Amino acid sequence: MNLPVPFVTVGLLILSNLFMTVAWYGHLKFKTAPLITVVLISWGIAFFEYLLQVPANRFGYGYFSAAQLKTIQEVISLSVFVLFSWLWLGEKLTWNIALGFGFICFGAFLIFHRFGGAAH
Repeated sequence: MNLPVPFVTVGLLILSNLFMTVAWYGHLKFKTAPLITVVLISWGIAFFEYLLQVPANRFGYGYFSAAQLKTIQEVISLSVFVLFSWLWLGEKLTWNIALGFGFICFGAFLIFHRFGGAAH
């Protein structure tokens, strides 16, 4: 079964960002855990992020430019982080965070939009 490149790329990037967010920020609820312990656990979790991130970029490059791949990754990363910080850390999404995220999404639009028919 051949899945479309965008579907595979975005799917792998979503999964990799789930692992990345847990690796980087999941330990914040465990402030009493020794730092070396959370570092080693985070490295272990990040290993799985790399197992997904690297193939996502490998499969997606050529269909997407490097700038587009990075943009997709960043928008996914911020989307996952907003949900994670709300659900896991109990933080609220404030208007200024939402507005800043909106500006980032506008930047993504600019990267993907073809002005004057210029190819990427």
